[in-house]
Amino acid sequence: MRIAICDYGIGNLRSAEKAFQHLGFDAALTTDPAELKNAERIVLPGVGNFGECMNNLEKQGFVAPLREEVRKGKPLLGICVGLQMMFECSEECPGVAGLGLFKGAVEKFRGANFDREHNTTALKVPQIGWNALRFPAPHPLFKGLAPNSHVYFVHSFYANPVEESDVIATTDYGFNFCAAAGRKNVMGVQFHPEKSQTVGLSILKNFGTLSAL
Repeated sequence: MRIAICDYGIGNLRSAEKAFQHLGFDAALTTDPAELKNAERIVLPGVGNFGECMNNLEKQGFVAPLREEVRKGKPLLGICVGLQMMFECSEECPGVAGLGLFKGAVEKFRGANFDREHNTTALKVPQIGWNALRFPAPHPLFKGLAPNSHVYFVHSFYANPVEESDVIATTDYGFNFCAAAGRKNVMGVQFHPEKSQTVGLSILKNFGTLSAL
């Protein structure tokens, strides 16, 4: 199996699997953490509650194998709550530890009138819809994408990395925040590339063809 998509009981993950398969990759869902060792790349999806996702990930035995494969340099892509779980903790579930692959916490959008600079824009939580990406510096995950390429978001929480260099894409929803994080072989996106049409497929293709980082 070239791309293993972690299936730890958090909902329907077929859209991610089908997107990779549509691009011609050998990709499949797996409920067996031992299969991560034989995969060339790993995808960690996530939907819903941070604590529930982390608890299921632990119960299914994925936490230690994920950390081990990351340590060995295997490319890992987190999607939506999958990105959030890469951080140390989340305001959504105080006391529940994340994977800690990035330093920082996941924070909650504060609701209407949360524009930090102007305090004038009433925005709904969760954020649902298309938004433009900005790239602080070139990154292979976004190779070939133009600035302001649009992708699809559905979320009430966002990651706030401690290290500015971990931010590989930003977007604006009342304020500028991290839309994607990356360090060496570990990458995560807050949006749903599998639902982001041509732009999203380009991102998944880039992940599937990454050379050594």
